[in-house]
Amino acid sequence: MLVSILINGLVSGAVYAILAIGFSLIFGVAKIMNMAHTAFYMLTAFLILGATTFLDVPLPLAAVASIIVAGLLGVVCYKLCFDRVKVHETAVMIISVAVAMLFEETILLTFGGQYQRVPPFVEGYFEIGGVSILNQHFFTAGASITTLIGVWLLLSKTKLGKAIRAVDQDHEIANVMGINVTKTSMQVMGISVILAGVAGAVTAPSIMINPLMWTNPLVIVLSAVVLGGLGSIKGSAIAAFILGYAETLVVFIVPDGSFLRGAVSLTAMVLVLLVRPEGLFGVAFEEERL
Repeated sequence: MLVSILINGLVSGAVYAILAIGFSLIFGVAKIMNMAHTAFYMLTAFLILGATTFLDVPLPLAAVASIIVAGLLGVVCYKLCFDRVKVHETAVMIISVAVAMLFEETILLTFGGQYQRVPPFVEGYFEIGGVSILNQHFFTAGASITTLIGVWLLLSKTKLGKAIRAVDQDHEIANVMGINVTKTSMQVMGISVILAGVAGAVTAPSIMINPLMWTNPLVIVLSAVVLGGLGSIKGSAIAAFILGYAETLVVFIVPDGSFLRGAVSLTAMVLVLLVRPEGLFGVAFEEERL
């Protein structure tokens, strides 16, 4: 059981961390509470299913193409929907929920409402301590951790990363220093959706995908972002791993624990906020958060 908890917690935490970082990025830079974030996670999984099933495209190529299409669609949604009303937080949330529902209904009409499966990237399994672990789980964990390292390098070592951090700290000062805030926000939206797409691509072979698969990860992501501290990239990632392991423990230890995953995340978030309202790594004032 210990080996299973360690492996499954690592896989869940790494995927949730990718989703939470993407959500935190677009919130920190563009101040957009994108409730459709995990809908792009769902959309990517079904794009891969369609490409491999109907077009007979090899799975790796289908995954890359689907992630790129999702990223481009995210930029289009930003330009057409979010950019126009981004100063009105409530309007942005309502529109993002509408976008998520539009994706869901489109998938329902195209693929139907039944559960479906995407073929695995790697076949087979091997045993650790008498426990059979799918090779696909290790692929998911490895790809997710590699993505997290890539995001860290992007934010800390590149010119775009410096621009993103500058805009996150202060829009007006960044604009005065010659940074195109609107362009940077659009680029961050693309990066955010690509991260959601990566999470959907590496997760799809391990689960039964369906048009409602975006709802539960949204609860986890919101909990991780608030738990870690709104706008804190490091906090979101660490909180995602905490919730991933907490969820795995409940599933393995508590009878029918799989039905309590969302409740565990929300409870952890509430308990931390009662003690530290700004979250584990948040800030009480508008200071550097990346």
